[in-house]
Amino acid sequence: MIKLKSLFLSLLISWGIGGIAAFLTNDSMGIYSSIRLPAFAPPPLVFPIAWSILYTLMGISAYMIYESSSEKKSSALVIYGIQLIVNFLWPLIFFDGRMFLTAFVCLIVLWLLVIWMTISFYKIKPMAAYLQIPYVLWLTFAAYLNWNIFLLNR
Repeated sequence: MIKLKSLFLSLLISWGIGGIAAFLTNDSMGIYSSIRLPAFAPPPLVFPIAWSILYTLMGISAYMIYESSSEKKSSALVIYGIQLIVNFLWPLIFFDGRMFLTAFVCLIVLWLLVIWMTISFYKIKPMAAYLQIPYVLWLTFAAYLNWNIFLLNR
């Protein structure tokens, strides 16, 4: 049975982190359009769509873990929280700071945290981990994009 209050709170946390980061980097797409980009860089419209989906999947996964009876759920949710913090920091470093190499390192740390989180989720509820596959794939692409942006703009 779905507990709507818990699900809504979980979604609110993930959307909230993304929303605050977007607010703090409100000219991110202007900055993105003003820097040198590799040929494979997606248009700015792709990012809010992709991140809305990813934050929704994160929230659903966290809800599934939170509602589980596993004694491992607390540690898995701590990893989830840490990756949310690093996720929040990346756009500030990349867009506001324009520190592309530091942002790349941050993204690699985030990628490793999300892999760790996904493995932790899998041990509790495999479906919660499967919902993170798009996130891992997106971060892999984002790291490749970030690295190339660094090379073009140093």
